[in-house]
Amino acid sequence: MHTPRSRQIGEIDINRFAVQYVEHAKALEAPLPKPTSEGYVTARLLEALVEARLALRYLKEGLVRNAAGKAFQAWRALMAALLRLELEELKVAARSEDERKWLETVAVPRVPTGRMTALSQMLEQIGYTDISLWTSLALSLHDYKHHGPDPDTALSKYRSSEEAAYDVVKLVQGVIRYAEALKPRVKWSQELEKALEELKTSLR
Repeated sequence: MHTPRSRQIGEIDINRFAVQYVEHAKALEAPLPKPTSEGYVTARLLEALVEARLALRYLKEGLVRNAAGKAFQAWRALMAALLRLELEELKVAARSEDERKWLETVAVPRVPTGRMTALSQMLEQIGYTDISLWTSLALSLHDYKHHGPDPDTALSKYRSSEEAAYDVVKLVQGVIRYAEALKPRVKWSQELEKALEELKTSLR
């Protein structure tokens, strides 16, 4: 996939760019609600949508490793929303009291990178049938963020930036798909709708 550098700063509306950048920064830097609060799920969903849009922006600027990192962060934020939304069902399926406590105190607020595969498998067991595939994609992009392209595929699964760029777009599409599916189940705000529409527009 070609990653054009066609939209440089000098070629776009600087004021619009600045306003959108500030909006994104506010969304990402605002303190998250407590994981036990009603607003936690929507806050993490907003984070996922904003991070995904930043991934596309970096991609358009040719910064594929940065884009890969943002796409990964978007997916991790989405997983945090899902884990909180399904926490009670996950706790029922947990094998021990320690695991139930860990889900509530560690998995939901932090989504540890090293446990994302296991957490995805738990979500699959309660109905999210393809989430492990998306998480595997996110983790591959996480490796690419740190190691870059690797012709031998020893440190990264991507031999070129074009291969990684393709999967950045694919993962962003996954974020959109899951966000839209969650609309009926969460308190969907105008802010979320705006972020989702801006993300979909950025894909065109």
